[in-house]
Amino acid sequence: MDQAFLKAAVDEALDSVGRGGGPFGAVVVRDGTIIARGQNRVTATHDPTAHAEVVAIRAACAALRDHRLSGATLYASTEPCPMCLAASYWARLDRVLHAATRDDAARAGFDDAVLYEQFVLPAHARSLPVVHLPVAGATEPFERWAALATRVPY
Repeated sequence: MDQAFLKAAVDEALDSVGRGGGPFGAVVVRDGTIIARGQNRVTATHDPTAHAEVVAIRAACAALRDHRLSGATLYASTEPCPMCLAASYWARLDRVLHAATRDDAARAGFDDAVLYEQFVLPAHARSLPVVHLPVAGATEPFERWAALATRVPY
């Protein structure tokens, strides 16, 4: 079944290209059934986070009315970028399978290598400054959330 679901992800990518979108597609599967599909929507929606995998994860969570996708697998047409991989972890997916590799994507001009390189550098050496600047009350939202009897753990 993995091959068939990967083919479905590739078909989503092909459909995206046919509509003028990016060459990426994904499907989320649980119990042998596709519960969500996603295509790259970055340029169509002017949203740099609208990668096919994120679109599929959002749709699956909405369909299941749950922020956790335990028991589900993400099938991606291409190896997920660091953002999509992080989203897969946050969604608590059981597995992620991909058809094409990051090297295949790089040959087409989609090179995530700089991201992988940046993440292993110490914060002060990265090209994007991310600075910790303490401010009074910064931890209060966490304290209030921790005290909520109705909080839903992530």
